[in-house]
Amino acid sequence: MGIGLTLVICVAMVVTSFLSGIFGMAGGVILIGILLALLPLQTAMVLHGVTQLASNGWRALLWWRDVRWRIAAAYSAGSLIALGLWSITGYVPDKPVAFLLLGLSPFGVRLIPERFRPNPEHMGKSVLYGVLCTGLMMLTGVAGPLLDSFFLGGKLDRRNIMATKSMCQIFGHTVKLAYFGGVITDPGTIDPMVAALAVIASMAGTFLAKPVLTALSDKTYRLWANRIVTGVSSYYSLYGVYLITIPHL
Repeated sequence: MGIGLTLVICVAMVVTSFLSGIFGMAGGVILIGILLALLPLQTAMVLHGVTQLASNGWRALLWWRDVRWRIAAAYSAGSLIALGLWSITGYVPDKPVAFLLLGLSPFGVRLIPERFRPNPEHMGKSVLYGVLCTGLMMLTGVAGPLLDSFFLGGKLDRRNIMATKSMCQIFGHTVKLAYFGGVITDPGTIDPMVAALAVIASMAGTFLAKPVLTALSDKTYRLWANRIVTGVSSYYSLYGVYLITIPHL
């Protein structure tokens, strides 16, 4: 990986970690899109996993008093179930499929029957969405919009969402890293120096975001979080369709 590409990726990580540090969402979705565009899929998944572990770990440390531990534990149980299921197949998607699923996932949430609608305070649903979100993470690199919709579906305040989602993401990205870094037959690898720079960049963006989140109201937070999820997801849906159809034009 050349100096120019490394610099571009580090800048992207600062910006997307800053965005995630404010809303607890969207940054990771944008980052995986950038990495998938620049790197082989397996490498993108591993590098994304490393940086997301760093940024989510730092956020969890900053907001640990607001973590809802029962929700995080139930979600993590679902993640383990998903890892077991995916390890049986060893499936790795191609990029067009990854982009399309990444974009369509939040819209799919709106079609789910009412009894299965997102609610992080319901333990059974936390396990279910742990399975679903981790499965989506194996396909696209992030649980992104689906996980965001899950946490916005309850009545948690912005601090509870930020802290608890970070803990869930730590476990989810650990599972993803184990899968793409060792379980599949052609695992991804990254330069240790690039990984170290990525971790520093992610932590910097997260640290800079804390005062901005503190200044936001819950109403403003939810309004812009929903707008960002819808906008980013719409773009990825269209880009996925473009990648699938362009070879045939």
